Amino acid sequence: MNTASKAEVKNWASIPLRLITGFGFMAHGYAKISHGPDHFIAILTAIGVPSPVIMGWATILIEMIGGFAVLIGAFVPFVSIPMAAVMIVAAMSVHFQYGFSSIKLQAITPKGAQFGPPGYEVDLLYLACLAALVLGGSGPFALDRFWRKRRAELTEPGETGKREESAASAVL
Repeated sequence: MNTASKAEVKNWASIPLRLITGFGFMAHGYAKISHGPDHFIAILTAIGVPSPVIMGWATILIEMIGGFAVLIGAFVPFVSIPMAAVMIVAAMSVHFQYGFSSIKLQAITPKGAQFGPPGYEVDLLYLACLAALVLGGSGPFALDRFWRKRRAELTEPGETGKREESAASAVL
């Protein structure tokens, strides 16, 4: 693979990271809402989280809004900070005591596989994905890239012809 091909692959590598990370955070936030925020707040109270109502809603909003922002590639460096904080708190306060592995097969029953509590492995994977997106950029089809290109076009003196360029080409 030549250098140009490697650069092209690297350019597109952030898309699956963005999609799975954004969707994953949104799915976790949605699960907290669908089970009732009071259920999640009760869990936070039980493990001794201070201000569990505020922290519960903050977590839900960070997961939903931050996840959507990552999914569409908007404000990724900024939303990654509170998202990383949520992952670190989850890893340290809930998952660390169960070890590294996220899959702990306990038994196979007639109803199917029974698993134990998850460790901090998935928390680290989410943190790695966020770090990769912040360091490597949001990639093609990201609003961050579109806005950056649009801003550059508008600030270039004497380049009025570029301003009529389609939005679709600016996203790539």
